[in-house]
Amino acid sequence: MIEQLLEYDKSLFLFLNNLGSPTWDNLWLTITYKFTFIPLYALLLYLLYKKYGLKSLMILVVVIALMITFTDQMTNVFKRTFERPRPCGEDALIDHMRFIAVRCGKYGFFSGHSSNSMAVALFAGLLLKPFYKNLIFILMFWSVIVGYSRIYVGVHYPLDIICGFTFGAFSGFLFYKLATYLIKRFI
Repeated sequence: MIEQLLEYDKSLFLFLNNLGSPTWDNLWLTITYKFTFIPLYALLLYLLYKKYGLKSLMILVVVIALMITFTDQMTNVFKRTFERPRPCGEDALIDHMRFIAVRCGKYGFFSGHSSNSMAVALFAGLLLKPFYKNLIFILMFWSVIVGYSRIYVGVHYPLDIICGFTFGAFSGFLFYKLATYLIKRFI
């Protein structure tokens, strides 16, 4: 059963990855670049400051740092535990896919980009939902775009992305609860 699921995952990867074209490559490379969204993060911090104030923002910055560290490190634990090669590292796939990323990396289960972007999307979206009710949907859509970029450039399978989203949502919600508790407790 697991083998069949992994075969479906490879087939879906090849389908989605081969939808790309050189015309769009630079856009997707920009989307997948980890520093591209610094302006978005700055805007989210500004909105949190505007709605919660400086004291709460200090707590939120610490919680965000903990959340990203936790999510990122757990991603690495999963990668080292499962040791699932990335698609770009599979000799049987490399001739049938488009690989345009800067580097491949060794293991891919699950995607750090997907887990981190979903954690940020859910965390910020839930905190700002009372003030901007649709922002959470925009942030989740952004996270899905980031996740797809990892398939497009050839470094993750769809299952890596889906599991990354799931873990990121769990992490984002967990740290949202921690942040709201700390704000109520200390502010």
